[in-house]
Amino acid sequence: MSRARKVTPLEARAFLRRAHLIESQADGIAEAIAHHGYVQIDPLNICGRMHDHILRNRVRGYEEGGLMRHLHGDGAPLEAARRTAFEHHLPSTGILVALPLDAWPHLHASMRARTRQASAWSGRLTPREREFAKAMLERFAQGGPLGPEAFADDRRGSRVWGAATLAKSTLQKLFFHGRLLIAGREKNRRLYDLPERVLPSTVLAQREHTADETARWLALTRLRQHRLVALKRAELAHVEDLVVAVSVEGCPTLHCLASDLPWFEPPAGPANDPAPLLLAPLDPMIYDRRVTRGLWGFDYTWEAYTPAPKRKRGYYALPVLAGTELVGHVDLKADRATGRLGVVSRAVARGHRTRVAVAGLARFLGLRTR
Repeated sequence: MSRARKVTPLEARAFLRRAHLIESQADGIAEAIAHHGYVQIDPLNICGRMHDHILRNRVRGYEEGGLMRHLHGDGAPLEAARRTAFEHHLPSTGILVALPLDAWPHLHASMRARTRQASAWSGRLTPREREFAKAMLERFAQGGPLGPEAFADDRRGSRVWGAATLAKSTLQKLFFHGRLLIAGREKNRRLYDLPERVLPSTVLAQREHTADETARWLALTRLRQHRLVALKRAELAHVEDLVVAVSVEGCPTLHCLASDLPWFEPPAGPANDPAPLLLAPLDPMIYDRRVTRGLWGFDYTWEAYTPAPKRKRGYYALPVLAGTELVGHVDLKADRATGRLGVVSRAVARGHRTRVAVAGLARFLGLRTR
């Protein structure tokens, strides 16, 4: 690998705007997923869901709920042969994401490992769950998709977030283990089915990739997701032939894909004054807190799961991107009953306005601001 390319923080931030499709949006959701490797999914809907916030800034004409319709169809569940992406967890994590189909062979080792781990949320089945799983899978073989309510049982399950009943905890583990997949959603409620009814047969027939192949895929996926990454030594060893080191003052050594280098060149013609944008709290451009702090001078933490007394910005504060600067945040809350999007709190640098950006999000959500 050649010597590190030296760039200024401003050049690096401009690169990220371009490489993250902020300035030239994708024509469709499939293109955006392929470009970024995955899109993170989160169920909270305070002022729109995480994945919708991520994609509305990256996909031309994106509409609320677009990712779920793309994954599962609009109405009746999508036929397996027509699917181009699916929901699952990144290997060895609890992060739920939308993945392209070529990710499936890389998930097997992690799914298999979970069946042996001690975890109330995703690990091996308890004796009660094992017994229940057998009956569940027999029911799915008769036809799905099905949710937890299809299995009448009043026994309590694992005492972890999101799994109150035995049926729900068992289904959740079978999903983590790859024996069931999410086949659809009804108002964000999961419907499961057997993998052969969710993924195309050509995908299921692919061989499981080796540990080295999956390690290379994981490193490449991280680079695609964030575009400028502080790679660990082991990660770099798997992708050294594909990356370029980038040196930016105030940051650890970063790497980008060699194929991304053209994004460092400014486009021809006069530069437009970009309007402020509201970013997702877990937007991939600012996901790495250490890099964001060094590159943008912006120390941000998503606080939805932080106890209220310890919050600094608010429950669902959206960072504000103005050109190549992160200038503050706006904490918003949608009141669907009254059709309004309200500002809970706002802290933005002097000289910057967010009214237009907030109004744009309100229109996206089908709400008004006044």
